[in-house]
Amino acid sequence: MGFFSLLMVATMPVLQVLLIGLLGAFLASSHTNVLTPSALKDINKVVYLVFTPALVFSSFAKSITLQEIISWWYMPVNIGIIFLLGSILGWVIVKVLRPGRHLEGLVIANCSSGNLGNLMLILIPAICDEDGNPFGKMDVCREHGLSYVSLSMALGGVFIWTHTYSLMQKDGALREKIIHGEEEAAQIQIKVPLLTDENISENKPHFIEKVKGTLHQLIEELASPPMAAVIIGFIVGVIPSLKSLIFGSNAPLRVLQDSLKLLGDGLLPCIILILGGNLIRGLQKSGIKPLVIVAILGMKYIVLPIAGIGVVRAANGLGLLPRDPLFSYVLMVQYTLPPAMSIGTMAQLFNAGQEECSVIFLWTYLVAVLSVTVWSIVFMWILT
Repeated sequence: MGFFSLLMVATMPVLQVLLIGLLGAFLASSHTNVLTPSALKDINKVVYLVFTPALVFSSFAKSITLQEIISWWYMPVNIGIIFLLGSILGWVIVKVLRPGRHLEGLVIANCSSGNLGNLMLILIPAICDEDGNPFGKMDVCREHGLSYVSLSMALGGVFIWTHTYSLMQKDGALREKIIHGEEEAAQIQIKVPLLTDENISENKPHFIEKVKGTLHQLIEELASPPMAAVIIGFIVGVIPSLKSLIFGSNAPLRVLQDSLKLLGDGLLPCIILILGGNLIRGLQKSGIKPLVIVAILGMKYIVLPIAGIGVVRAANGLGLLPRDPLFSYVLMVQYTLPPAMSIGTMAQLFNAGQEECSVIFLWTYLVAVLSVTVWSIVFMWILT
C-alpha cells in the first residue's frame, strides 16, 4: 500500500471531523446563534445519558466473547500501558510548563486517552481492502481487523470512563472552586489515578476517610451511564444465551439491537458539533499556552509511537501475542491515535476547559493526518 493511498485513508476520518466541526462553529457563531451555550450543554447531556451508553453497550456486548477475551488478553494490557505512559508524559508537561491547575487533568487526559474506535474503524478495513496489503486475504483481514477494532473500542471505553473521567471531574471541581473564589482551591491537587504523588500534605485526612473517599469516587464512576453500559454489555457479551436474544439476524429482540445502533450512530456527530461550537469561543479566549499544545503533539505523535514499537515488539518476542501480524499492527496503531472524542463530552459536562479542549483537538486532529500515515507505513514495514 503506497504512501499516498495510505495518506488518503488516514485523511478521510480526520476531514469528516473537521467538516462537521466547522458546521458546529458556524452554528455557534453570532451569525446564526443556533448552538448557544445552553443548547451545547443540553445536547451534551443527551450525549452523556443516551448516545454514549447506547454505543458502548452495543459495541461491547456484540464484540466481546469469553474466548476472545482469553485469546486476546494482551490488548487490555496494551491499552493500560498506553494510558500509563501517556499519563506520565502528561504529568511531565504539567510540571514543566504549568498550564494552570484547572487544566492539568485536561492535558494529562489528552496525552493518555486515544480515539481507539472511530478512527480505526475506518483505517483498518481500508488497509485490508487494498490489493497487496501485508496482512493476507481481504475478507479474512477485514473480518479479523473489525473484531480487533471492536474490542479496542470497547476496552478503550472502560479506561476512558474511569481514568479520564476522574481527571476531568477533578478539573471541573477545581475550576468551580476557583470561580467561586474559595481559598482552599489553591491547595487542591489533581492526582493522576495511574501515578503516585510524593507531596504529602501536613493536614492529610485520616486513612479511613481517604479509603471512604476513594470508594465513594469509585462507586460514582461505576454508576455513570457509560460505565454502567460497559458492565451490562460485558455480562451480556460473555453469556451466549443473553447475547443471542439481542444480537444476530434471528435474535428475538433484534429490534433492541437496531434501536441501540441508531442511537449510537448519533454520538459522534453530536460530539463534533459541540466541539466545533466550543472552538469559536476557544480561539477567542483560550487559556492554553501554544507551547503546551506543541508539547502534547510531541508526546502524542513522537514519544508514544516509539515507545509502542518497543512494547509490542518485546511482547511479541516473549510470545505473548497471537501470530497474526494484523493484531500486532492494531496494538501499535493504538499508540499513534489523536485524543478520544469523549474528553470533549466530559469537558462540557464538568465545565472543565471546553474552549481549551476544542483548541487542542483542532491541532491534534490536523497533525494526526500525517502522523497516522507515516507511523502506519513504519509499522507495516516492521511487521512484514
